Amino acid sequence: MTQTSRRAAGSPSSDVHNGTDPDDRFAGLDRRKFIGYVMAGSTLVVAADMASARPARAAVPSGPQIPEFYDLEDLQTDSAAPTANLITVTITKQGRAKFAIPRMEVGQGIITSTAMILAEELDLPMDKVDVTLAPARPELLLNQLTGGSNTTFSTYTPIRVAAAVARQRLLEAAAIMFGTTADRLFTTGGVVSDGLGNQATYGDLASDAASQVVEAIEVVLRPKEKFKVIGRPRNRTDARAAVTGQKDFTTDLQVPGAEPTMVCRAPDHQGTPKRLNNKAAILRMPGVTHVAQVPSGIAVRANTFGQCIDAIRTMDVDWNPGPVAGMSDATVLNKLRAGELPMAVPNVPVLAKTIETDFAFAFRSSAALEPYAAIADVRSDRATIWAGLKVPILAQQRVAEAVGLPQNAVKVNVITGGGSFGHKLFGDHAIEAARISKAMGVPVKLMWHRADEPRQGRLHPMATSRVRATVLNGQVLSFEQRHTSVTTDFSHGLGEMITSQADELDPIGLGGLSFAQSIFTLTQELPYNFGLVTQLLNEPLEFEDKFVTGSMRNIYSPDTCVAAELTIDQIAKELGKDPLEFRMEMLKNDRVKAALAKVAEEGNWGRAMPAGTAQGIAIHKEYKGCTAILAEIDCRPRTVNRDLGPETVTGPRVTKLVIAVDAGLVINPRGLEAQMQGGAMDGIAMTLTASNHLRNGQFLEASWDNYFYTRQWNVPPKVEVHIIKSDSQTPGGAGEAAVGSTAAAVACAYARATKTLPKFFPINHGEISFKPKSFVPPVPASPTNGLKLAR
Repeated sequence: MTQTSRRAAGSPSSDVHNGTDPDDRFAGLDRRKFIGYVMAGSTLVVAADMASARPARAAVPSGPQIPEFYDLEDLQTDSAAPTANLITVTITKQGRAKFAIPRMEVGQGIITSTAMILAEELDLPMDKVDVTLAPARPELLLNQLTGGSNTTFSTYTPIRVAAAVARQRLLEAAAIMFGTTADRLFTTGGVVSDGLGNQATYGDLASDAASQVVEAIEVVLRPKEKFKVIGRPRNRTDARAAVTGQKDFTTDLQVPGAEPTMVCRAPDHQGTPKRLNNKAAILRMPGVTHVAQVPSGIAVRANTFGQCIDAIRTMDVDWNPGPVAGMSDATVLNKLRAGELPMAVPNVPVLAKTIETDFAFAFRSSAALEPYAAIADVRSDRATIWAGLKVPILAQQRVAEAVGLPQNAVKVNVITGGGSFGHKLFGDHAIEAARISKAMGVPVKLMWHRADEPRQGRLHPMATSRVRATVLNGQVLSFEQRHTSVTTDFSHGLGEMITSQADELDPIGLGGLSFAQSIFTLTQELPYNFGLVTQLLNEPLEFEDKFVTGSMRNIYSPDTCVAAELTIDQIAKELGKDPLEFRMEMLKNDRVKAALAKVAEEGNWGRAMPAGTAQGIAIHKEYKGCTAILAEIDCRPRTVNRDLGPETVTGPRVTKLVIAVDAGLVINPRGLEAQMQGGAMDGIAMTLTASNHLRNGQFLEASWDNYFYTRQWNVPPKVEVHIIKSDSQTPGGAGEAAVGSTAAAVACAYARATKTLPKFFPINHGEISFKPKSFVPPVPASPTNGLKLAR
């Protein structure tokens, strides 16, 4: 049975501005009545189609910013809606619910939360719900992209409707079996009963509930007040497997014939190979089976990854320079400065005070703990890929193009990833593996070396963010922000979504904008009463295709949030007001106010602290929710200068972090808490330690020992997370919600502790505390004592 959910005839208007919360995506819909379809089949299969449940948009108001009534969440959800009916839930003859979610699990916990949604609406135990990752399904069009903290927001209602249709169909089958009517039956734990002693399991009813024709069914969703599963803390269903090594990631898979494969890469960023001068010698090395030149480097296949590393270190390769050869951080920053958009202060009284700030942000690596990895088996007439991919349909298309096959001859299997941070939005690893497999004529198991990731992998672009505000008589009259960035690559699917929704976007002011400017506009919201607010983006064309970039963790928001919140502290200082007091006076959103008040209370804002330490607060509103952060930092010399061993960066330590989050309807509070903690670690790293240094066209960092992501020594022993109760009927996005606000709160705390305004982030970027690894060879020697260290 396939279920298509549509707003039932006679349900309330879908105008989201008709007295409803604009942050509730389907606020104008009757949240309980939907029309579904039972599709022909031998067992019960259901799905949901939200294509005709899209709320109509009211005229654009002059005051609010665009994301207040249409944001990136809406864009992604509307783009996915037309094919929601193709996502099916199946009830098997064993009484189990099976659902292949068209998204990628990268540690955010969507397998668990999706199982909870199904269990809730089906009235089925969690251990009878099987959620897997769907392979690439081209027919889904734009409904198979994992990003923008959108998974639960966009799938929540369709999944619930599909489950409700399944349950209704099972009740109707039982009614026939028991000789009664469906409204006299009830379900408990996957069993239908009539209260008179008659019972049947979902498995008993699955075949009878199936249909030989397409049928329309109206269903009523379970009201929020009767939830038994949703909203209750639950451990992840895959947690034990993950921590015991039983969970399979790409490199764990045993695909027949797929042997370890790695690539010797250029010293320059995006350099390309001319020729390998000693191919015969490499082929004679122990374990080596194949060598091939591909656009990204010289690939080697061997019996072990260690043998691949040994071969790479022996290669004699002539290289073409990369497109940024000779460039450095300073070069890029100067070019960004030249491309900055001018401020345009409106007409304000002559006595108004102007406050200006100017910040710069270094390149950052979006590498995850799991390196890029993909398995490819390319034959003359077909290809099969196994990889962690957040946009598998696009990867399928590009693999097909790369190996000269039609798209329908390429099968792409989506594998759970060990993190992503925007990295796996792109199919670089899958495409490269396919090219290597074709060139060698054998299956390959490709793994990038960790040294490859910061140097040749996806980067968060270098950027500047400038703010100019005018104030008079305690009021902010204008707040202008101009963000200038190296080009952000949106060729992973979000651009296609913008194109597909052009008719929707033009009336709200996005017509004529680039993909990047559209994404920027849909994600930036400053929820303060600051008079005339403008936030604009420019990405100079001269950076096009120069760097391999991506939309890492919250896209533009960490940088813009740091710049805005630091400026707000400066405005408060100019007006002689406490940072908390000033924010509470100026905030125009009650949800944000509640979150800020919560962290101030729980974090004991304003308490006396020793010199060199301080508190900082910041807020961020995005993804249909908001966060507030209180951070405490220790910048005293005894902390900053402590000895942590050779080639280890030191610096301030965040000693306390209090988070308040309003994420709308919360599916799994424990999962949300974990998301907040993880996002906070990202924010700390962005402000204090994590960056890539560009020197002479080469990035110095190589692997995690000198790419200084957050370490135990600069994070608080405990992170408090407080979940604000929400009246929203739908979930908001949570995956990245704490990143920008944490980065900003830590920056504000640092400024107050040191009594200086930091201008470049991360604050330690000016110091290189490590000796860069060699560029030729591009990887360090393979380890020989690994077992001794694995204790």
